[in-house]
Amino acid sequence: MSVDKVRKKIDSIDERVLRLLNERAGICKKIGKIKRRRKEGVYAADREKEVLDRLKRLSKGPLPPSAIEAIYREIMSSAISLEKEVKIAYLGPEFTFTHQAALKKFGASVRYFPCPNISDVFAEVERGRSDYGVVPVENSTEGAVNYTLDMFIESPLKICAELYLSINQYLLSNAASMKTVNQIYSIPQALAQCRLWLESNLPGAKLMTTSSTAEAARYVAEHPQFKNEIACVASLLAAREYRLRVIAPSIEDNANNTTRFIIISRAESRPTGKDRTSVVFSVKDRVGALHDILIPFQKANINLTKIESRPSKKKVWSYFFFVDFEGHVKEPRISSALKNLEKHCTFFKLLGSYPKADL
Repeated sequence: MSVDKVRKKIDSIDERVLRLLNERAGICKKIGKIKRRRKEGVYAADREKEVLDRLKRLSKGPLPPSAIEAIYREIMSSAISLEKEVKIAYLGPEFTFTHQAALKKFGASVRYFPCPNISDVFAEVERGRSDYGVVPVENSTEGAVNYTLDMFIESPLKICAELYLSINQYLLSNAASMKTVNQIYSIPQALAQCRLWLESNLPGAKLMTTSSTAEAARYVAEHPQFKNEIACVASLLAAREYRLRVIAPSIEDNANNTTRFIIISRAESRPTGKDRTSVVFSVKDRVGALHDILIPFQKANINLTKIESRPSKKKVWSYFFFVDFEGHVKEPRISSALKNLEKHCTFFKLLGSYPKADL
């Protein structure tokens, strides 16, 4: 069979796919009207997971699950934009890893609003100027993003979804070679993630901190007079946007360097059967207090996935404990364990139950 005949088959399939996509979009618009009457949010993390998991199970190939998810991410993104104009606040500026995470979660058809710091992301969503917010919460190399955790103490917002993003750091510059580079710009976290590589390959270079990896890339791009002396650690997305050369790819010390991001919202997510719950609490300062109040989780066979402590900033040697565990608050065993926990707390807050993201 000739190439032209095969292409005609592809054209015919494309016409059917296009017709079905438009039919799907029309139904989504009807769903949008129902949601507006009920005053519900247009993004439903539980429904998103249900759709993607089902499609990946049904697929017989040759498309891999990652390709199916990427395709349907944009299909669902366009559907959301038809239901309502949706605005996503994220820790900016553009072309940072948080921007990349936001695009991975919500696709290209919604509006994005970069915020200069994490508190501004929370404020945008709390005041209704943005529908959802995207912020980092922990990194596999550097640990928790403490400022994000601290914001939840006072904020009424809930975690409605999460996602993981592999973090690949690149050494970017306009220099012909790294041999002439003597200053490297980036955020402290990115420089820390590449510390061993930088010490081995650029031991004499001065490390200069910036407010974001994208800001570091912008600075290097806008100072061509120093092009042979300066470089930055940033993402491939930033390299493309600012037209910088990749001097060295994937320079992070840990090949499995991953950041967990959370989606914050004024609404909660329904159970999916594969969920995670986050809470924060404080207890009276006594020997064994934390151990004792976590016993109900052990008895209910609830898997704790993270415990993080933060100073309360209200009283010396007083702490808040942030705990993640598997399950949804609407499950009886989870609800019962939380009620028992709350009885022994001086402060307790449910941060959200939401679908577990795939690593």
